[in-house]
Amino acid sequence: MDAGLDKVEGILEKEVAIVDGIDISGPWNRMFEQRVIWEYTPELIEKIASLPGAESFAWCYQCAKCVPVCPVDQVGDYGPRKLYRMAQTGVDLLNHDALWLCTTCMNCVRVCKKVVDMVKIMPAAREQAVLNGFVPEELQTAFENTAKYGNPLGQSQRKRAAWTKKSDVPVPIMKDVKRAEVLWYVGSYPSYHPRGIDASLAAARIFNALGVDFAILGREEKDDGDSQRLAGELGLFEMLAEHNLKVFEKYDWDLMVVTGPHEYNAFKKEYKERFGFDRPIQHYTQFLADRLDQLKPMLKHEIPLKVTFHDPCYLGRHHGEYDAPRALLQAIPGLELVEMGRCRENGYCCGGGGGGMWLDSFTINHTTMRLSERRVLEAVAYGADVLAVCCPFEVSRFEDAAKSTGNDQLKVLDILELLDMSMRGVGLAA
Repeated sequence: MDAGLDKVEGILEKEVAIVDGIDISGPWNRMFEQRVIWEYTPELIEKIASLPGAESFAWCYQCAKCVPVCPVDQVGDYGPRKLYRMAQTGVDLLNHDALWLCTTCMNCVRVCKKVVDMVKIMPAAREQAVLNGFVPEELQTAFENTAKYGNPLGQSQRKRAAWTKKSDVPVPIMKDVKRAEVLWYVGSYPSYHPRGIDASLAAARIFNALGVDFAILGREEKDDGDSQRLAGELGLFEMLAEHNLKVFEKYDWDLMVVTGPHEYNAFKKEYKERFGFDRPIQHYTQFLADRLDQLKPMLKHEIPLKVTFHDPCYLGRHHGEYDAPRALLQAIPGLELVEMGRCRENGYCCGGGGGGMWLDSFTINHTTMRLSERRVLEAVAYGADVLAVCCPFEVSRFEDAAKSTGNDQLKVLDILELLDMSMRGVGLAA
């Protein structure tokens, strides 16, 4: 008999039945005897659920509401219910490629009535897989780079502030000034990746124009480590957190502003819950949205383009911030903001979360296209000239996706770049 085949041994039915004056005779009271699932292997479900943090895996009752909202299922065959069913029918997820496909986007948790929390289950299961030596090669490379250099790109720690040499405005370093109202945590990709640096240079110009008293950590800053934790390297995360926390405490500052949603999640949630770090933190869109009265008069140049915005999972669903990025975009004169069908709470995923940033070569073997490619096609379908983002992972992912899908006409720009363009009137060619 095939695995998973249901078998009903008998039917229970009363010919005459009246309950509280209501006639439910015959088929209206029909009940079936207990159904038997053949080849059922509860031990593999329990193997995951027994891991600290992964207990909710056993709570799934297979309603499958998670499947249609799972971004990976849109380009493949995936979802928490499907993972549960795999374990139920004999698949050890700790040794299976499916373990690495989840991006921890949290859309499944949003609709799950049983609160099966993949954002906790995946790191727990992956940590065990890492301890067992089951790690995709490119992910292992990112782990090793981070451990050795303090960033997953494998760039020299001494060059973390090298981008500031390209800046046409001052970018103070904390070790020189000791005190600043705003500690700007730049992040790895905005410090090293060419397109990330473009956004950092724009941010520096905006901060200076607003008269913000800010400083960066420079070579003392290391990766926040949260994506590595989500991908299973808890020890590496703890090592990075220990370093960063010591540096944060070393200087005098009032507010931390971060460039990326993943850093925002790390410092606002994980560092707080695990290490007691409890300081004011804002994503740059929140910081600038709070200063729109001051910023808006500086946006003097029109950007006559149709722009759609991609909600980052770790700013939106994880932390409920949907309005600040849109407020900034809507403040730009001439810009037409067009919402994609999947936005806000039901926004799609770029594929970079949960370690996915370093797994593209791995995941493409299990999907029909990359999540970033699917999102680019959606932006194009809505007639957008620009796909606006506010996560450092996304610019390079979506630009690559635009090229690979033959949609080079779609510009991918960080909101920082769009604001900077409107302020200076530079780079506005449609």
